[in-house]
Amino acid sequence: MAVAMQLAELAELKGEVPVGAVLVKDDVMIASGFNLSILNHDPTAHAEMECIRQAGQVLENYRMLDTTLYVTLEPCAMCAGAIVHGRIKRVVYGADDLKTGAAGSVINLLQHAQFNHQLQVTSGVLADECGAQLSAFFKRRRQEIKALKQARAVNQLNTDE
Repeated sequence: MAVAMQLAELAELKGEVPVGAVLVKDDVMIASGFNLSILNHDPTAHAEMECIRQAGQVLENYRMLDTTLYVTLEPCAMCAGAIVHGRIKRVVYGADDLKTGAAGSVINLLQHAQFNHQLQVTSGVLADECGAQLSAFFKRRRQEIKALKQARAVNQLNTDE
C-alpha cells in the first residue's frame, strides 16, 4: 500500500486526483498505475485501469489469476467491473469512497453473488493515511478555485473602473 500511496503522490504532482494502484503476483509487483483521467482526457484512466492495462501486457493475458490489487481508494463501478473480468483474486484498498465505492460502501460489485467471479476484499489498510492524502488534495483544490474566483472578481473591478 505504501507504493500505491507513492504513486498517488505522483498523480497529485501531475494535477490528478491522488489515487495509486499496484498489482502483485507471487509477492512481486507486476504492474502499477495512478490516475491520469485529467491529463489524458479519459474518464477510464483511473489508477486501477492503468494498472490492469499494464498487467495485461506484462502477463500477456487478460486474466490476472492469483493476483492482488492494492489501491489507495475503494474502486468505483467501472474499475470493479474490470477487476471482476480480469479475475483478480483479491483487492486491498485504503480509504472508503462513500460516493462511488463499489466494494461495499455504495454497492458491492466485487462480491456480487450473481457474477461468475467473486473475490476477496480487504478494506481499511492505511485508511487514515490514504483518506488524508485525498482530503488534503481536495481542500487545496477548493482553496485554489476560491482564490481564482477572487482574483477574477478583483480583475473585473479594476477593468470596470
